[in-house]
Amino acid sequence: MTPLLIDFPVFDPIAIAIGPFAIRWYALAYICGIVIGWLYARSLLGKDRLWGGPAPVSLPQLDDFILWVTLGIILGGRTGYVLFYNLPFFIDHPLEIFELWKGGMSFHGGFVGCVIAVIWFSRRNGLPILSLGDLTTAVAPIGLLLGRIANFINGELWGRAADPSLPWAMIFPTDRAHLPRHPSQLYEAGLEGIVLFIVLAVMIRFGALKRPGLILGSFIGLYGVARIVSELFREPDPQLGFLWRGLTMGMLLSVPMLIVGAILVVRALRKPEPHQATPSLQASP
Repeated sequence: MTPLLIDFPVFDPIAIAIGPFAIRWYALAYICGIVIGWLYARSLLGKDRLWGGPAPVSLPQLDDFILWVTLGIILGGRTGYVLFYNLPFFIDHPLEIFELWKGGMSFHGGFVGCVIAVIWFSRRNGLPILSLGDLTTAVAPIGLLLGRIANFINGELWGRAADPSLPWAMIFPTDRAHLPRHPSQLYEAGLEGIVLFIVLAVMIRFGALKRPGLILGSFIGLYGVARIVSELFREPDPQLGFLWRGLTMGMLLSVPMLIVGAILVVRALRKPEPHQATPSLQASP
């Protein structure tokens, strides 16, 4: 019986071209993710009831912060890829570190870059670090969703070999082995993007932003889970392969996220909501 495989749709790597000016899908995903995330963040800041009082960040401050977090994503993402995924190559070819159009970005590095941007901006502007972190991670799944879709469009970071009978298995044109594979980019888009966004949005709807650090910790921990699950279907980077006990680099980098996320969630839940703080007892007359 001939297996039914889905033909991988061949996309033009250029999303938008105006004369000599061209924007690739991956760059477009970053641009749209930042713009849509900014609009969603503004909507969250416009609803004081979600914060249990006045929002801790003003709209002008958010507008200024966008540049900081964008630099954190790009610089951290590229630095993480260089250090975690292909250091020997970039030691031999240092100038290619700056050739971002060739691809190579690490989520974990980008996340560290965002953390640095949040801490730095918060301290310079006298803002609560955890609340700004909550706001940043509440919108992060939007960018993750678009980024993984761009990975799929580019036919990169495909999955491990799949049973040919799997209805949605497909052969990627960049795969020299021409094996039917899991479209793991779409798995990641679903888990890291759609599912994570919905979970965080429901938490926000039920008052999670009133507990600084709760959304931040939940995002960190849940992303770690989603990434580890997705890595079970994703082909490891060829220059790394499988590491300790068959784990991948993505799995190993996600383990600390589980620990940090759990600590932040526990700390947030142990603190009373600001408007529910217990008043101090006074002596009876």
